[in-house]
Amino acid sequence: MARRYDPERRQRIIDAAIRVVGQKGLAGLTHRSVAAEADVPLGSTTYHFATLDELMVAALRQANEGFAKVIAARGALTDPTADLAQELAGWIGEWLAGDRTGVELECELYLAALRRPALRPVAAEWATDLAELLARRTDPVTARALVALMDGICLQVLLTGVPYDEEYAREILGRVIVAPAPGT
Repeated sequence: MARRYDPERRQRIIDAAIRVVGQKGLAGLTHRSVAAEADVPLGSTTYHFATLDELMVAALRQANEGFAKVIAARGALTDPTADLAQELAGWIGEWLAGDRTGVELECELYLAALRRPALRPVAAEWATDLAELLARRTDPVTARALVALMDGICLQVLLTGVPYDEEYAREILGRVIVAPAPGT
């Protein structure tokens, strides 16, 4: 039997993995569940991704692109007159207002790096890349603090079910951006 040329198969497998995690969580992610969701033979998933960790790395990379697209679309990092705290609060709000399943998936994959060392470089890469972007408008230490604060705000909203408060986020991010001088 001739092999069918299917250049999009790898991408369909990644998309299927994201849907499986969105529906069943990471515990439901198996080569078999992804193959069924992607409507491909089981061997295709293991051909493209020998391990589930490889598949999760690809899914996390793709999920990270969602927040990166939000940031790139707003363009505040290139405008020195833009209120950085307001822009960051807006980014968070825009991201959280997106598809809830996608947002939860991104966080679940990001946090999976705690237990899956193969995911750590991808999670760290996302945080480092975002800090480097933010350092265009502030210093590197403040940029890292902003990334940590943004992560914390997002996790609190997702875990507590409390609606996102953009004004609160703007205020607290602004405090980090313009921290008081020591001793004041």
